[in-house]
Amino acid sequence: MVGPIKDAWNRVSDSCRYHFPCLFDPARRSAMMLKVALVALHLIYAGVLFLLDEDLIQKTKEEPWYTSLYLLLFVAALAQYFFTAGSSPGFVLDAMRVCDESDALIKRFNSEQRQSASSNNGSLPVTVDGSQFHRNRLESSTSSWTKLVMSMYPPGSSVRNWTCPFCNVVQPPRSKHCQDCDKCVLQFDHHCVWLGTCIGQRNHCRFWWYILEETVLCLWTEILYISYLKSNILRAWWNDAIIIVLLIALSFCLIFLLLLLLFHSYLVLTNQTTYELVRRRRIPYLREIPERVYPFSNGICQNVYNFCCARSSLYYLEPLPRAHEIEAKARPYTCLDILRCRCC
Repeated sequence: MVGPIKDAWNRVSDSCRYHFPCLFDPARRSAMMLKVALVALHLIYAGVLFLLDEDLIQKTKEEPWYTSLYLLLFVAALAQYFFTAGSSPGFVLDAMRVCDESDALIKRFNSEQRQSASSNNGSLPVTVDGSQFHRNRLESSTSSWTKLVMSMYPPGSSVRNWTCPFCNVVQPPRSKHCQDCDKCVLQFDHHCVWLGTCIGQRNHCRFWWYILEETVLCLWTEILYISYLKSNILRAWWNDAIIIVLLIALSFCLIFLLLLLLFHSYLVLTNQTTYELVRRRRIPYLREIPERVYPFSNGICQNVYNFCCARSSLYYLEPLPRAHEIEAKARPYTCLDILRCRCC
Protein backbone atom coordinates (compact mmCIF):
# COMPACT_ATOMS: atom_id res chain seq x y z
CA MET A 1 0.00 0.00 0.00
CA VAL A 2 2.86 2.34 0.79
CA GLY A 3 4.53 1.73 -2.59
CA PRO A 4 1.63 2.96 -4.82
CA ILE A 5 1.11 6.01 -2.63
CA LYS A 6 4.80 6.84 -2.77
CA ASP A 7 4.85 6.40 -6.57
CA ALA A 8 1.80 8.63 -6.95
CA TRP A 9 3.40 11.25 -4.72
CA ASN A 10 6.59 11.13 -6.76
CA ARG A 11 4.63 11.57 -9.99
CA VAL A 12 2.78 14.56 -8.56
CA SER A 13 6.04 16.04 -7.26
CA ASP A 14 7.76 15.57 -10.62
CA SER A 15 4.80 17.13 -12.41
CA CYS A 16 4.86 20.16 -10.09
CA ARG A 17 8.62 20.43 -10.47
CA TYR A 18 8.21 20.40 -14.26
CA HIS A 19 5.36 22.92 -14.46
CA PHE A 20 6.43 25.14 -11.52
CA PRO A 21 10.26 25.00 -11.34
CA CYS A 22 10.40 28.29 -9.44
CA LEU A 23 8.84 26.61 -6.37
CA PHE A 24 11.73 24.15 -6.04
CA ASP A 25 14.63 26.51 -6.75
CA PRO A 26 15.51 28.51 -3.58
CA ALA A 27 16.79 31.55 -5.49
CA ARG A 28 13.82 31.70 -7.85
CA ARG A 29 11.41 30.98 -4.99
CA SER A 30 12.74 33.90 -2.93
CA ALA A 31 12.55 36.20 -5.98
CA MET A 32 8.95 35.12 -6.57
CA MET A 33 8.05 35.74 -2.93
CA LEU A 34 9.53 39.23 -3.14
CA LYS A 35 7.38 39.97 -6.18
CA VAL A 36 4.29 38.65 -4.42
CA ALA A 37 5.08 40.76 -1.34
CA LEU A 38 5.54 43.90 -3.45
CA VAL A 39 2.23 43.40 -5.26
CA ALA A 40 0.47 42.68 -1.96
CA LEU A 41 1.93 45.86 -0.45
CA HIS A 42 0.59 47.94 -3.33
CA LEU A 43 -2.84 46.32 -3.05
CA ILE A 44 -2.98 46.91 0.71
CA TYR A 45 -2.18 50.62 0.44
CA ALA A 46 -4.70 51.17 -2.36
CA GLY A 47 -7.34 48.87 -0.86
CA VAL A 48 -7.33 50.58 2.55
CA LEU A 49 -8.01 53.91 0.85
CA PHE A 50 -11.00 52.69 -1.13
CA LEU A 51 -12.39 50.77 1.85
CA LEU A 52 -12.18 53.54 4.44
CA ASP A 53 -12.20 56.85 2.58
CA GLU A 54 -15.83 57.64 1.77
CA ASP A 55 -14.84 61.05 0.40
CA LEU A 56 -12.60 59.40 -2.17
CA ILE A 57 -15.44 57.11 -3.25
CA GLN A 58 -17.75 60.11 -3.57
CA LYS A 59 -15.10 62.01 -5.54
CA THR A 60 -14.71 59.01 -7.81
CA LYS A 61 -18.39 59.14 -8.65
CA GLU A 62 -18.26 62.89 -9.32
CA GLU A 63 -14.85 63.05 -11.02
CA PRO A 64 -13.99 59.57 -12.30
CA TRP A 65 -10.97 60.88 -14.24
CA TYR A 66 -9.08 61.51 -10.98
CA THR A 67 -9.33 57.94 -9.74
CA SER A 68 -8.77 56.62 -13.27
CA LEU A 69 -5.44 58.45 -13.47
CA TYR A 70 -4.41 57.08 -10.09
CA LEU A 71 -5.32 53.51 -11.06
CA LEU A 72 -3.55 53.94 -14.40
CA LEU A 73 -0.38 55.00 -12.61
CA PHE A 74 -0.85 52.11 -10.17
CA VAL A 75 -1.02 49.55 -12.99
CA ALA A 76 1.80 51.22 -14.95
CA ALA A 77 4.16 51.08 -11.95
CA LEU A 78 3.50 47.37 -11.38
CA ALA A 79 3.81 46.61 -15.10
CA GLN A 80 7.10 48.52 -15.26
CA TYR A 81 8.33 46.54 -12.25
CA PHE A 82 7.70 43.17 -13.91
CA PHE A 83 8.95 44.45 -17.25
CA THR A 84 12.22 45.56 -15.68
CA ALA A 85 12.55 42.41 -13.57
CA GLY A 86 12.20 40.23 -16.67
CA SER A 87 14.55 42.26 -18.86
CA SER A 88 18.15 41.47 -19.66
CA PRO A 89 20.82 43.82 -18.28
CA GLY A 90 23.05 43.12 -21.28
CA PHE A 91 25.39 40.21 -20.80
CA VAL A 92 28.88 40.15 -22.28
CA LEU A 93 28.34 36.66 -23.69
CA ASP A 94 25.26 37.87 -25.59
CA ALA A 95 27.17 40.83 -27.02
CA MET A 96 29.99 38.48 -28.00
CA ARG A 97 27.50 36.16 -29.70
CA VAL A 98 26.01 39.05 -31.69
CA CYS A 99 29.50 40.15 -32.70
CA ASP A 100 30.36 36.59 -33.75
CA GLU A 101 27.18 36.19 -35.81
CA SER A 102 27.63 39.50 -37.62
CA ASP A 103 31.30 38.68 -38.28
CA ALA A 104 30.34 35.22 -39.62
CA LEU A 105 27.70 36.74 -41.91
CA ILE A 106 30.22 39.22 -43.32
CA LYS A 107 32.77 36.47 -43.92
CA ARG A 108 30.16 34.21 -45.49
CA PHE A 109 29.07 37.01 -47.81
CA ASN A 110 32.67 37.70 -48.84
CA SER A 111 33.26 33.97 -49.37
CA GLU A 112 30.19 33.68 -51.59
CA GLN A 113 31.32 36.67 -53.59
CA ARG A 114 34.76 35.08 -54.12
CA GLN A 115 33.24 31.71 -55.06
CA SER A 116 30.91 33.42 -57.53
CA ALA A 117 33.84 35.23 -59.09
CA SER A 118 35.84 31.98 -59.27
CA SER A 119 32.96 30.14 -60.94
CA ASN A 120 32.69 32.86 -63.54
CA ASN A 121 36.41 32.44 -64.25
CA GLY A 122 36.06 28.66 -64.73
CA SER A 123 37.70 27.66 -61.45
CA LEU A 124 36.55 24.73 -59.30
CA PRO A 125 34.97 25.54 -55.90
CA VAL A 126 36.77 24.22 -52.80
CA THR A 127 34.72 22.32 -50.17
CA VAL A 128 35.59 22.35 -46.48
CA ASP A 129 34.64 19.80 -43.82
CA GLY A 130 31.71 21.04 -41.70
CA SER A 131 33.36 20.53 -38.31
CA GLN A 132 36.58 22.12 -39.50
CA PHE A 133 34.65 25.07 -40.93
CA HIS A 134 32.76 25.53 -37.66
CA ARG A 135 36.00 25.40 -35.63
CA ASN A 136 37.76 27.89 -37.92
CA ARG A 137 34.79 30.23 -37.81
CA LEU A 138 34.62 30.05 -34.00
CA GLU A 139 38.34 30.78 -33.63
CA SER A 140 38.24 33.68 -36.06
CA SER A 141 35.13 35.17 -34.46
CA THR A 142 36.64 34.84 -31.00
CA SER A 143 39.78 36.61 -32.15
CA SER A 144 37.68 39.34 -33.76
CA TRP A 145 35.87 39.91 -30.44
CA THR A 146 39.19 40.03 -28.62
CA LYS A 147 40.59 42.53 -31.12
CA LEU A 148 37.46 44.64 -30.84
CA VAL A 149 37.59 44.72 -27.03
CA MET A 150 41.34 45.23 -26.74
CA SER A 151 41.15 48.19 -29.15
CA MET A 152 39.11 49.95 -26.44
CA TYR A 153 41.94 49.70 -23.90
CA PRO A 154 45.24 51.64 -23.98
CA PRO A 155 47.90 50.22 -26.32
CA GLY A 156 50.01 47.52 -24.72
CA SER A 157 47.23 46.17 -22.49
CA SER A 158 47.31 42.43 -21.83
CA VAL A 159 44.36 40.21 -22.64
CA ARG A 160 44.95 38.33 -19.37
CA ASN A 161 44.26 41.47 -17.32
CA TRP A 162 40.76 41.89 -18.77
CA THR A 163 39.69 38.25 -19.05
CA CYS A 164 37.01 37.16 -16.59
CA PRO A 165 38.20 34.09 -14.63
CA PHE A 166 34.61 32.82 -14.30
CA CYS A 167 33.22 33.33 -17.83
CA ASN A 168 36.61 33.06 -19.57
CA VAL A 169 35.70 35.96 -21.85
CA VAL A 170 37.46 39.27 -22.46
CA GLN A 171 35.49 42.00 -20.68
CA PRO A 172 34.91 45.34 -22.41
CA PRO A 173 35.42 48.49 -20.32
CA ARG A 174 32.73 49.16 -17.70
CA SER A 175 31.84 45.45 -17.45
CA LYS A 176 31.82 43.35 -14.29
CA HIS A 177 31.06 39.78 -13.35
CA CYS A 178 27.96 39.49 -11.15
CA GLN A 179 28.22 36.73 -8.57
CA ASP A 180 24.42 36.46 -8.23
CA CYS A 181 23.72 36.11 -11.95
CA ASP A 182 27.05 34.30 -12.57
CA LYS A 183 27.55 36.30 -15.77
CA CYS A 184 29.51 39.34 -16.90
CA VAL A 185 27.26 42.39 -17.32
CA LEU A 186 27.84 45.29 -19.70
CA GLN A 187 27.97 48.66 -17.93
CA PHE A 188 27.25 46.97 -14.61
CA ASP A 189 25.41 49.19 -12.13
CA HIS A 190 24.30 46.88 -9.32
CA HIS A 191 22.36 43.70 -8.62
CA CYS A 192 18.86 44.65 -7.46
CA VAL A 193 17.49 42.23 -4.87
CA TRP A 194 13.91 43.51 -5.21
CA LEU A 195 13.92 42.96 -8.95
CA GLY A 196 15.91 39.75 -8.82
CA THR A 197 18.16 40.81 -11.69
CA CYS A 198 21.18 42.94 -12.50
CA ILE A 199 20.89 46.53 -13.60
CA GLY A 200 23.11 47.13 -16.59
CA GLN A 201 23.31 48.75 -19.98
CA ARG A 202 20.08 47.41 -21.47
CA ASN A 203 17.70 47.86 -18.51
CA HIS A 204 19.10 50.84 -16.58
CA CYS A 205 16.71 53.17 -18.40
CA ARG A 206 13.75 50.95 -17.56
CA PHE A 207 14.91 50.87 -13.92
CA TRP A 208 15.02 54.69 -13.83
CA TRP A 209 11.50 54.93 -15.23
CA TYR A 210 10.29 52.39 -12.67
CA ILE A 211 11.76 54.45 -9.82
CA LEU A 212 10.09 57.59 -11.21
CA GLU A 213 6.68 55.93 -11.52
CA GLU A 214 6.97 54.37 -8.06
CA THR A 215 7.98 57.72 -6.54
CA VAL A 216 5.02 59.55 -8.10
CA LEU A 217 2.65 56.77 -7.03
CA CYS A 218 4.02 56.83 -3.48
CA LEU A 219 3.70 60.63 -3.29
CA TRP A 220 0.13 60.57 -4.65
CA THR A 221 -0.85 57.81 -2.18
CA GLU A 222 0.60 59.79 0.72
CA ILE A 223 -1.39 62.86 -0.32
CA LEU A 224 -4.58 60.77 -0.33
CA TYR A 225 -3.77 59.39 3.13
CA ILE A 226 -3.12 62.88 4.53
CA SER A 227 -6.37 64.15 2.97
CA TYR A 228 -8.25 61.31 4.63
CA LEU A 229 -6.78 62.14 8.04
CA LYS A 230 -7.58 65.85 7.63
CA SER A 231 -11.20 65.15 6.71
CA ASN A 232 -11.57 62.93 9.79
CA ILE A 233 -9.64 65.11 12.26
CA LEU A 234 -12.59 65.36 14.69
CA ARG A 235 -12.69 61.61 15.20
CA ALA A 236 -10.60 59.88 17.85
CA TRP A 237 -7.07 59.29 16.65
CA TRP A 238 -7.02 55.63 17.65
CA ASN A 239 -9.77 54.95 15.07
CA ASP A 240 -7.26 55.80 12.38
CA ALA A 241 -4.28 54.00 13.90
CA ILE A 242 -3.91 51.76 10.84
CA ILE A 243 -3.85 54.77 8.52
CA ILE A 244 -1.23 56.50 10.68
CA VAL A 245 1.04 53.42 10.77
CA LEU A 246 0.76 52.96 7.01
CA LEU A 247 1.42 56.66 6.46
CA ILE A 248 4.61 56.58 8.55
CA ALA A 249 5.92 53.56 6.63
CA LEU A 250 4.94 55.23 3.36
CA SER A 251 6.88 58.36 4.31
CA PHE A 252 10.08 56.36 4.80
CA CYS A 253 9.53 54.66 1.43
CA LEU A 254 8.98 58.02 -0.23
CA ILE A 255 12.20 59.48 1.20
CA PHE A 256 14.15 56.42 0.05
CA LEU A 257 12.62 56.56 -3.45
CA LEU A 258 13.31 60.29 -3.80
CA LEU A 259 16.96 59.85 -2.82
CA LEU A 260 17.29 56.86 -5.15
CA LEU A 261 15.73 58.81 -8.02
CA LEU A 262 18.03 61.80 -7.48
CA PHE A 263 21.06 59.53 -7.22
CA HIS A 264 20.36 57.67 -10.46
CA SER A 265 19.47 60.92 -12.22
CA TYR A 266 22.91 62.21 -11.26
CA LEU A 267 24.44 59.01 -12.66
CA VAL A 268 22.54 59.48 -15.92
CA LEU A 269 23.62 63.11 -16.35
CA THR A 270 27.29 62.23 -15.78
CA ASN A 271 27.25 58.82 -17.54
CA GLN A 272 28.37 56.85 -14.52
CA THR A 273 27.26 53.68 -12.77
CA THR A 274 26.83 52.90 -9.10
CA TYR A 275 29.72 50.44 -9.24
CA GLU A 276 32.05 53.00 -10.87
CA LEU A 277 31.12 55.68 -8.36
CA VAL A 278 31.43 53.51 -5.24
CA ARG A 279 34.44 51.39 -6.28
CA ARG A 280 36.28 53.94 -8.37
CA ARG A 281 39.62 53.46 -6.61
CA ARG A 282 39.40 49.69 -7.06
CA ILE A 283 38.81 49.77 -10.82
CA PRO A 284 42.25 49.74 -12.50
CA TYR A 285 41.50 52.05 -15.43
CA LEU A 286 39.80 54.67 -13.21
CA ARG A 287 42.41 54.93 -10.44
CA GLU A 288 44.55 57.60 -12.09
CA ILE A 289 41.62 59.77 -13.19
CA PRO A 290 40.77 62.70 -10.87
CA GLU A 291 37.65 62.37 -8.75
CA ARG A 292 35.75 65.26 -10.36
CA VAL A 293 36.38 64.07 -13.90
CA TYR A 294 33.72 61.91 -15.56
CA PRO A 295 35.69 59.93 -18.14
CA PHE A 296 32.72 58.56 -20.09
CA SER A 297 30.62 61.73 -20.09
CA ASN A 298 29.81 63.26 -23.47
CA GLY A 299 27.85 66.22 -22.15
CA ILE A 300 24.48 66.27 -20.40
CA CYS A 301 22.34 66.24 -23.55
CA GLN A 302 24.30 63.46 -25.24
CA ASN A 303 24.37 61.43 -22.03
CA VAL A 304 20.58 61.65 -21.67
CA TYR A 305 20.06 60.80 -25.34
CA ASN A 306 22.34 57.76 -25.17
CA PHE A 307 20.69 56.62 -21.95
CA CYS A 308 17.11 56.94 -23.19
CA CYS A 309 17.31 56.26 -26.92
CA ALA A 310 20.59 54.96 -28.25
CA ARG A 311 21.09 51.86 -26.06
CA SER A 312 17.69 50.22 -26.01
CA SER A 313 18.07 47.95 -29.05
CA LEU A 314 21.82 47.32 -29.41
CA TYR A 315 24.99 46.59 -27.47
CA TYR A 316 26.98 49.78 -27.08
CA LEU A 317 30.64 49.42 -26.15
CA GLU A 318 32.46 52.51 -24.90
CA PRO A 319 36.27 52.69 -25.27
CA LEU A 320 38.41 54.13 -22.54
CA PRO A 321 39.13 57.83 -23.10
CA ARG A 322 42.64 58.76 -24.20
CA ALA A 323 45.00 60.97 -22.21
CA HIS A 324 44.20 64.13 -24.19
CA GLU A 325 40.46 63.55 -23.68
CA ILE A 326 40.97 63.22 -19.93
CA GLU A 327 42.98 66.46 -19.90
CA ALA A 328 40.23 68.25 -21.83
CA LYS A 329 37.55 67.03 -19.42
CA ALA A 330 39.70 67.95 -16.40
CA ARG A 331 40.14 71.52 -17.64
CA PRO A 332 38.10 73.95 -15.48
CA TYR A 333 35.12 75.70 -17.04
CA THR A 334 35.35 79.27 -18.24
CA CYS A 335 32.69 81.77 -19.29
CA LEU A 336 33.43 80.96 -22.93
CA ASP A 337 32.88 77.26 -22.24
CA ILE A 338 29.51 78.02 -20.69
CA LEU A 339 28.48 80.10 -23.72
CA ARG A 340 29.52 77.23 -25.97
CA CYS A 341 27.50 74.81 -23.81
CA ARG A 342 30.55 72.65 -23.14
CA CYS A 343 28.75 70.90 -20.27
CA CYS A 344 25.94 69.92 -22.62
